[in-house]
Amino acid sequence: MLHSEPNILGIIPARYASTRFPAKALAKIGGISMIQRVYEQACKANSLNKVIVATDHPTIFEHVESFGGVAVLTSPQHQSGTDRCQEAYFNSEYKADYIINIQGDEPFIQPEQIDLLAEALDNKPELATLVKQISDAETLFNPNTPKVLLNSAQEAIYFSRQTLPYLRGIAPEHWLEHHTFYKHIGIYAYRTDVLAKITQLEPSSLEQAESLEQLRWLENGFKIKVAITEHDSHGIDTPEDLAKAEKLFLGL
Repeated sequence: MLHSEPNILGIIPARYASTRFPAKALAKIGGISMIQRVYEQACKANSLNKVIVATDHPTIFEHVESFGGVAVLTSPQHQSGTDRCQEAYFNSEYKADYIINIQGDEPFIQPEQIDLLAEALDNKPELATLVKQISDAETLFNPNTPKVLLNSAQEAIYFSRQTLPYLRGIAPEHWLEHHTFYKHIGIYAYRTDVLAKITQLEPSSLEQAESLEQLRWLENGFKIKVAITEHDSHGIDTPEDLAKAEKLFLGL
């Protein structure tokens, strides 16, 4: 990994007791655990000075160390990966200008996506994330896929499970022909001083309504820079998702 400016630490939160898929970080895809795949992909990014796994469980910690990775133990009480990143950074020996939170259930994360997000940090934004243009109606109207509205400075205005904006006077089946919609790709960059601040905020009304933690940041006046990626995300939340990922890995 090449050193870059600013100094960026990649942290991969990996929780053991996932509600829908316990111990999913250890689930294997093509004979290699999901967390090892994420770690190895992150290590290919030129922009990261270091990559660590932040986990709440000794089994994941020991597994990461067994394949030569670096892991830190964190509290099992955290409600989000953002909170886990903050504890991992606070208790670590590493110093960084930015933390990039790489989801531990994204085994197909592309190093180019991480580097693209890192490029968005050149002007020292408080926070940054990725979006991808939506090209199909299933994604556009799926409430499990958060949509993002952008301003002219390519900052996020709002995130919603609802399809936004509403195109008045146009039948929904024709919306994609008349407007560019974006889905959120759940990778975040935090300036380290901002990470310390946002993890002290109380849950906000918008966050609770949509069940999207990034709305807490917007509601409290923080700005989120956005970069547009061509790569999709393939998060694994359930055993069914794992089966799909196995097929994707095999090229089926």
